[in-house]
Amino acid sequence: MKTILRQVSTTVNWILISTHMLIALLLCISDFYKYKQTDKLNMNKSVGLFSRFKLILFLILLVVTNNGVMADTTRDNSNSTVADKSELYNSSRNNYDQMLHNNVSGYSAVTGRETNELIQGSGEVWRQLRNGPVRLIGAGLILFTLVALIGFYLWRGQVKLSQARSGETVIRWKKFERYLHWLTAILFIILTITGLSLMYGRLILIPAMGHSAYSSYADLCKQVHNYIGPVFMFGLFAMIILWIKDNIPNKLDIKWLLAFGGLIGNQHPSAERMNAGEKGWFWTLVFAGTAVVISGLILDFPNFNQEREIMQIAHLVHSILAIVLIAFALGHIYIGTIGTEGALEGMTTGKVDTSWAKQHHDIWYEEIRDQNSSQQSEDP
Repeated sequence: MKTILRQVSTTVNWILISTHMLIALLLCISDFYKYKQTDKLNMNKSVGLFSRFKLILFLILLVVTNNGVMADTTRDNSNSTVADKSELYNSSRNNYDQMLHNNVSGYSAVTGRETNELIQGSGEVWRQLRNGPVRLIGAGLILFTLVALIGFYLWRGQVKLSQARSGETVIRWKKFERYLHWLTAILFIILTITGLSLMYGRLILIPAMGHSAYSSYADLCKQVHNYIGPVFMFGLFAMIILWIKDNIPNKLDIKWLLAFGGLIGNQHPSAERMNAGEKGWFWTLVFAGTAVVISGLILDFPNFNQEREIMQIAHLVHSILAIVLIAFALGHIYIGTIGTEGALEGMTTGKVDTSWAKQHHDIWYEEIRDQNSSQQSEDP
């Protein structure tokens, strides 16, 4: 309705200005005609003044009317522009929503694996998952593990040796095994620091460091994470190949778990070279670690022609399982250091006291003792 009224008003204004112009033109013609019929000397002055007056009046009417028309026209154009922009925005928004949720295809100048894909709708889903439940639950899991370990240590304390040290030692880990373990462990720690910095940096580090410093730090973390990841892969696969024979589950592991591995109470369940806890950590590395490595390679090398959606899924898998590995690693580090007396010595020196071996890995110790006895008896 408003549009119709504006159009009518504009039409009337143009009719008025046209009428004014026609009347002024007729008056001017009439003056010139009278000027020719009368005395030029007597009428020249009055007719000239009257003509100039009508000409001025004509100009005033022309300007006033024209300004009104132009104002109406400008107002109409302005309102039309706002209306057009609003309509264009709503139309574009509706088209965007349809393409986002219905995966509408169209033409794009991009060539390659994502040709004619106007909007990659799963990207928003990935962003919401990554910045929402994955980040929140991941932080909760890590914090819960830390609090649980601290609380358990304050309640239980370190698991001490039930018998005094004998002074005799047996080889627990060979030199190559220890080097491989520490290399992989150091790489894992670096990957953990850089990965968590990228995951939670915006929430924690930016307020502390500022945007500029965090930008440089985040770029460094990204480069280190990307280059160290494949090296960690070789260490992980080497450990799997080296120790898989010692980590085959059996019935003895059930008894170890039912006794809580000797962490609760004074019972020390029997164990082979690897107890059930170590086997659990090993197979977590086998499955979750391998998945983290594969997903990391997908993210590291996008030139393998994988689509963006595949990379988003890989990133979610990578983040979730990496957080699971971090939580398990915290438990592994606790038991292997302050949680159990004498455990760290095996991985630093390669040897453990026989009292420790009898208490925590008695079946393995008996096998080592029998092997040593057999070798001594065979020596001339």
